[in-house]
Amino acid sequence: MATTAKKATLTSVCCAADGGKSAAAGVRREAASAPAVDWSVPSATAEDQQDKKSAAMASVILPESSSNAPTKVIQVMPRAQTVHPLDPLSAAEISVAVATVRAAGATPEVRDGMRFIEVVLLEPDKHVVALADAYFFPPFQPSLLPRTKGGLAIPSKLPPRRARLVVYNKKSNETSIWIVELTEVHATTRGGHHRGKVISSTVVLDVQPPMDAVEYAECEAVVKDYPPFIEAMKKRGIDDMDLVMVDPWCVGYHREADAPSRRLAKPLIFCRTESDCPLENGYARPVEGIHVLVDMQNMVVIEFEDRKLVPLPPADPLRNYSPGETRGGVDRSDVKTLQIVQPEGPSFRVNGHYVEWQKWNFRVGFTPREGLVIHSVAYVDGSRGRRPIAHRLSFVEMVVPYGDPNDPHYRKNAFDAGEDGLGRNAHSLKKGCDCLGYIKYFDAHFTNFTGGVETTENCVCLHEEDHGILWKHQDWRTGLAEVRRSRRLTVSFICTVANYEYGFYWHFYQDGKIEAEVKLTGILSLGSLQPGESRKYGTMIAPGLYAPVHQHFFVARMDMAVDSKPGEAHNQVVEVNVKVEEPGKDNVHNNAFYAEETLLRSELEAMRDCDPFSARHWIIRNTRTVNRNGQLTGYKLVPGSNCLPLAGPEAKFMRRAAFLKHNLWVTPYRKGEDFPGGEFPNQNPRVGEGLASYVKQNRSLEEADIVLWYVFGITHVPRLEDWPVMPVERIGFMLQPHGFFNCSPAVDVPPNACETDAKESDVKDNGGAKPIPSGLIAKL
Repeated sequence: MATTAKKATLTSVCCAADGGKSAAAGVRREAASAPAVDWSVPSATAEDQQDKKSAAMASVILPESSSNAPTKVIQVMPRAQTVHPLDPLSAAEISVAVATVRAAGATPEVRDGMRFIEVVLLEPDKHVVALADAYFFPPFQPSLLPRTKGGLAIPSKLPPRRARLVVYNKKSNETSIWIVELTEVHATTRGGHHRGKVISSTVVLDVQPPMDAVEYAECEAVVKDYPPFIEAMKKRGIDDMDLVMVDPWCVGYHREADAPSRRLAKPLIFCRTESDCPLENGYARPVEGIHVLVDMQNMVVIEFEDRKLVPLPPADPLRNYSPGETRGGVDRSDVKTLQIVQPEGPSFRVNGHYVEWQKWNFRVGFTPREGLVIHSVAYVDGSRGRRPIAHRLSFVEMVVPYGDPNDPHYRKNAFDAGEDGLGRNAHSLKKGCDCLGYIKYFDAHFTNFTGGVETTENCVCLHEEDHGILWKHQDWRTGLAEVRRSRRLTVSFICTVANYEYGFYWHFYQDGKIEAEVKLTGILSLGSLQPGESRKYGTMIAPGLYAPVHQHFFVARMDMAVDSKPGEAHNQVVEVNVKVEEPGKDNVHNNAFYAEETLLRSELEAMRDCDPFSARHWIIRNTRTVNRNGQLTGYKLVPGSNCLPLAGPEAKFMRRAAFLKHNLWVTPYRKGEDFPGGEFPNQNPRVGEGLASYVKQNRSLEEADIVLWYVFGITHVPRLEDWPVMPVERIGFMLQPHGFFNCSPAVDVPPNACETDAKESDVKDNGGAKPIPSGLIAKL
């Protein structure tokens, strides 16, 4: 990802790095003349003593010196650098990483077979982030590091950035993970040079990595060229293969034949009515009764059967959603222009990927799998300074299981992050449509299947939104009122996964709240019905068309740091349930209820579900920081609408999605525990990989570096109004301060300019304060 301001520079980097030659030609292997400094620091556990943590930190602050290459240290002096350790990889860095791995291939055959699934930043240890924020990047926060005797000394530069690559070898069907050190990456146009060094490479057995758009396109072409398929479509009255749409879906894991020893896809088939109309909704005519299985490694059809001749649904006259006459309709004529104007510019400031807005600050990141990532979230609280809230926030997985037991719908249970990638399917946002107002965009850089670098411009949107009333009170005695309007800062991206669109949003509010929101829209995945047929597992949308019931589940991973410096293990989680007091001497009027708190002491205790009957929520507290009342400071997770899987315990998709069994999971931070279904859910034969396996260790949570995994979902019983394109459905949750502040942090929000002008106008017109209304005098 790159900021828009750097767009032109990075474009020139890509061109210069390519230069018409292979990527390997622009890479020089690093000479091993000096030993590298070991920057690795063991992760702290809840049982570690404070002195052990300080010693671990000291190993980052002051690496051991070498007699051959003494480590250069200097006195504490803030110095700015250009690339923060958490910044997403630039286009140049991706090119270097790919070229380095390709050059390290053992044989020409290995190099030719390499396909690059993912190239991402290998995020550094939290202590390195603390060091960077303390002394290398504004606003320079030395308090992030512990005090040591004799004062601090820091290295003259940060450790080199590293890239992590997931590589699929198309010839051997092997998946490997590579770590590449990006020793120096500069634009050649500035006289710089590129260097990368392979740190490690590991073959991962018995897995299949996510599918790629190139594979999907090749799969569609292979199926449409397959003679038995052409014949089957002719039986359904289709001779023009340009009308046919083939949507490859990962097979999941339903039987031993789906094992990852083969790379498989089971496509869904659709058919348009007009080949020369790009605006037509092709999903309006599903083709059923045809079974196709494609070997994606060799790109051949390995199973084909025309099982049942289901007639194509008639063309629905309401199937299209394009403007006006292009869909055969007329658009509304009474919608007036709405403009969002900020004549003084926005209230936020952006420096690279670092964002400051009023009292909030954080860093924007992006990965091909998760999409938007929010790093180092903190709130500047007056004399208490910068107070951390979360180290990392992102959406790490989503699952869409369908509830129709008929073929092919029973196999539709997509893991859209783990099998496809939310970030890789993100698209460029349009000003005035996806976002309104004064917009700051961030670009995203990805590797394509063959290792080239592609850029999605305007991929992430940052802007302010008016959000109605923040707070208000009118004194009934005097008639005087104070009201403030709420404003929020929104960071978002939108992705398209086949027929559905998902918008992912993080909202930051002036009263200290953080809201996570997902907006669902797009086109229903339909099935065909034979004349006179009906199914109870869906809703009839049009003659011959029905939409199966299904669910959408999302997993937010929140590496919390409430009032904690990076790497500190000072958080715990408390569950709160509101209970009705038993009748008796403490409840003589039978009206009493109270909030009961329960500390979640271990991972197995912390597998929890939402309960609206007890207003259940969870508070993440700092065990060593208190507010003015002596209470532990905290943030609480407030669930929104939610659900659990409507599937039996033996449902096949639950083998890979055991994390859906509970709404909340809590683990202590450990490097490598990043995804709820494991890193490779595609065709995964192992039961309960990921979260369900992590928590079996039953680690202590009484004082830990807490990671929350919140699972939230929506049950979609389709309706006619969801067709031809579904109006947005919203789902999410809230993180709210709970005893974090000493009073409302929004009390200092100033009145709006229009309100101030109105008050001044009243004084001017009346020659004094506004008189008390007569009705109020009568009351008094």
